[in-house]
Amino acid sequence: MKKKFVCLLMAAACTASLAACGGSASETTAAAAADTTAAETKAADDTTAAEAEETTAAEEKEEASEGKQLIMATNAEFPPYEYHDSSMTGPDGSDIVGIDAEIAGAIAEKLGMELVIEDIAFDSIIPELQSGKADIGAAGMTVTEDRLVNVDFSDTYATAVQVIIVTEGSEIAGPDDLAEKTIGVQQGTTGDIYASDDFGDENVDRYPKGVDAVQALLQGKVDAVIIDNEPAKVFVSENEGLKLLDTAYAEEEYAIAVKKGNTELLDQINGALAELKESGTLDEIVAKYISAE
Repeated sequence: MKKKFVCLLMAAACTASLAACGGSASETTAAAAADTTAAETKAADDTTAAEAEETTAAEEKEEASEGKQLIMATNAEFPPYEYHDSSMTGPDGSDIVGIDAEIAGAIAEKLGMELVIEDIAFDSIIPELQSGKADIGAAGMTVTEDRLVNVDFSDTYATAVQVIIVTEGSEIAGPDDLAEKTIGVQQGTTGDIYASDDFGDENVDRYPKGVDAVQALLQGKVDAVIIDNEPAKVFVSENEGLKLLDTAYAEEEYAIAVKKGNTELLDQINGALAELKESGTLDEIVAKYISAE
């Protein structure tokens, strides 16, 4: 009997032990599942929060751009890059039109900004950028080492050629014939810089506008004018007795200037220019003003 009672106790103990073991396994499984669910929930929450932060940052950046003005300093005396035309409306609603004006307008649109064009003297553009009065300078500006000291430039958007305008019957047939001659230029342009370096300041007459230099040529005050090929073609076509020499004086690249160190705006402009080039919009703008002939 005693032996049977001991056996019963042992059986009961084993049963209790098994029940306890079974309960412990269930609790462990439930806890593990809860931990996994919590981890998954936290990961999902973290991802959602990160995405929300990125979306918010993008929206804030877009909102910050909206309503902002992109102020472009130019000298609207340089057709077909920028000039006044009362029969047309420029991208900022003014009568300033041209290649640079339309490119700036397309860039402003991509940045969600409103373009405002300010017409000032060419040699005042860089000081305007340095003072913060203007955001960009677009005026058929060539990238030069001297200018890079004071401003930063975007990627190139156009290639230009400096040419020589003379009167019909002039003895000047090429750049080498300009020595000891009086050369008319627009003040502050690369034509001014190159002519001064090559032939000396004493042989260079500077004018506020390219058209003024051309008028000086017609009046016999200068022997030749050095200027960009595109406006040169316009001036020659509008004034009898003038011609372009076949030999180019210099080749150069045009870019958009920004305040030195303004890398954020520079990156935005380069990004917009890349998109305009890829889409073919840049070529369309140039073709609108410059014939392929």
